[in-house]
Amino acid sequence: MYPFNVRVYGILINDAGQVLISDEQEYGMRFTKFPGGGLEPGEGLIDGLKREFVEECNLNVEVTSHFYTTDFYVKSAFNNSQVISIYYLVKNIDPINLNIKTVVFDFDSEGDTLQAFRWVNPSDMHLEDFIFPTDKRVAELLIETI
Repeated sequence: MYPFNVRVYGILINDAGQVLISDEQEYGMRFTKFPGGGLEPGEGLIDGLKREFVEECNLNVEVTSHFYTTDFYVKSAFNNSQVISIYYLVKNIDPINLNIKTVVFDFDSEGDTLQAFRWVNPSDMHLEDFIFPTDKRVAELLIETI
């Protein structure tokens, strides 16, 4: 039996109706996803999401509502675990102070683990921009609902 890999992500929408997405490079792969990541042992979903936003974005957020939970089988791209991802709508508590990019994978440095952020209009999202199946599903829902 394979272990489960529980992940939590936030959908942050600015005043212009744009969604914050993260371009990343890790494990020799480049991918676009929503801010968030894996839970640490003993951590709840909301606390994990808040921690991830502080770590990735230096931003305190408040969870406003549940958006989506994986409802189909997803094998991890990195190991043999089954991924279960939970997405929440969030709003920022602090002012957003990120170096926002306009070009995909426009990293400020070099190395094995890189990250850059972009604001994207849901109407400009393309499912093929996302590598992971659950992010594709969430992007599809955002395109349909926002």
